[in-house]
Parts: sequence; structure tokens; C-alpha cells
Amino acid sequence: MTFQDILQADAALVQARLDAALAGLDDVPVVQAMRYAVQGGKRLRAFLVMESARLHGVAPEASVSAAAAVEALHAYSLIHDDMPCMDDDDLRRGLPTVHVKWDEATAVLAGDALQTLAFELLCDPALGAAERRLALVAGLARASGAQGMVLGQALDIAAETAPAPLTLPEITRLQAGKTGALICFSAEAGALMAGADPAPLRAYAEALGLAFQIADDILDVEGSEAATGKRVGKDAEAGKATFVSLLGLEGARARARDLVAVAENALSPYGEGAAALIAAARFVISRQS
Repeated sequence: MTFQDILQADAALVQARLDAALAGLDDVPVVQAMRYAVQGGKRLRAFLVMESARLHGVAPEASVSAAAAVEALHAYSLIHDDMPCMDDDDLRRGLPTVHVKWDEATAVLAGDALQTLAFELLCDPALGAAERRLALVAGLARASGAQGMVLGQALDIAAETAPAPLTLPEITRLQAGKTGALICFSAEAGALMAGADPAPLRAYAEALGLAFQIADDILDVEGSEAATGKRVGKDAEAGKATFVSLLGLEGARARARDLVAVAENALSPYGEGAAALIAAARFVISRQS
């Protein structure tokens, strides 16, 4: 199977798991918004969970709940990130954002409920012994909270009113939290399920996450709304410092390519078994959305 085949197959499994988790709930606006928010997307984080699990001998049916948990957590973060008090976006994945389609209160509650759903999914006995599930819960909590994604978002908001644009080290730190932390957890999850050393996958994912954000910054300059499914050009309009504004387009592309090489080298202990993860790293900087 090609990387795209695996990505699509994993996405279908994860969507089915999310649909099952949300089935049978009262058909009220907050649940409708939850179902809406978990549709579509690249599912790259879910792929990283399931592929890192395969690398350690964990079957897809045993890892899918962890992959679904990451996607639920990611969907929550997008709902809140799009709100007027954050990035104030009205388009996500080519559709109206949740607060636009419903209202701000529904968006807050849908995001909250998806966050708690993520930790419920990590309690699935299929993920292994209690200590393995506890490691997953703790890892996702760190990645998504004040040590990771929330910290990155807070730094991003603070930068909007800072007296001077962020420096390259400051942007790198911000994005390591806002984007990179959840990507890192996703790649480490398979090792955590198997009780294996996650260090090589962590090194891979740290480089991958930064390359992913650089590619996003490039798309904000060169991408189209039709291809990305979201507004473009917002960073320049807001005067925000980005990898492109600091490195230039060619410098940003070169830095992204260098990071992909770092990511690939980190996977050397796994040999040919890491082919799909290597393909994912190359995809990250060639994607159009």
C-alpha cells in the first residue's frame, strides 16, 4: 500500500470509531456540532498513532481508539482556535467554522465535550493494560495542556500585542507547543502502547511538527482558499512574525527540507519498517492543504 492508501484507510477506521463514540447521544446542537467538527481533515495525527503502533506490532483494531482520541482532541483545539477570542476564522476544511454555523456558546461546549471524549477513548481496554492506558492519558494531557498546545496558543495570543515581533527561537518554541506537541504525542503513542522506548519517534516527530508548521506558513503566503479550505494571507495582514517572514520563502523551504532529513534519520533504528513514516514526512512539506 502507498502512503496515501494507508492514510485513507486509517482515516476511515478513525471516522468509524468517532461515529460510534458519538452514536446514541441526544441529538442536541452541541452533539451535532461535535459530529460536524470531527468530519474530514487529513487525519495525519491519527495516521501517526496507528503507524507508530504498527511499527511496534500493535494492530489497527487495537490502536484505533488512541488515534480517535487524538483526532477528537485536535478537533476541540480547532473549534476553540477559530473563535473570535482566538484567531477569529470563519472557514475550516472548506466549511463554516462551528461558532459561525451554530453560535459561540455551542462552539465552546462542543470543544469541551470533544476534549473529554478524547480521554474517555483512551480508557478503551483494547489499548492494553491499565498502565499503558495511563501512560497514554498522561502523555495526551501533557501534550494538550499548559506544557504543550495550550501554552503555544497562549504565546501566540500574547505575540499579537507584543511590542516587537517574535524572534526565530521564540516562534520555534511557540509552534513546538501549539502544533508540535500533539504531533509528538501521536508519533510516540505506538511506543507507549507497546511499552517501548519512544525516543526515536520523539526525535522524528519534533522535526516533523516544525516542518509541518513551516509548510503551513508557506501555504498562508502561496496557498489558495479553495485548496487549503481556510482563509489565507491572514498572518501577513496581522503583521505576525512567521517562519516565512523571518527566513523568506526560499529559506523557509530549505529549513523544512532540512527538518525532513532530520526526521528521516531519526527513524534509522526501524529500518524499512519506517517507510510509511518517512513518506509522511515528505508529504508534510509537499501538501497543498
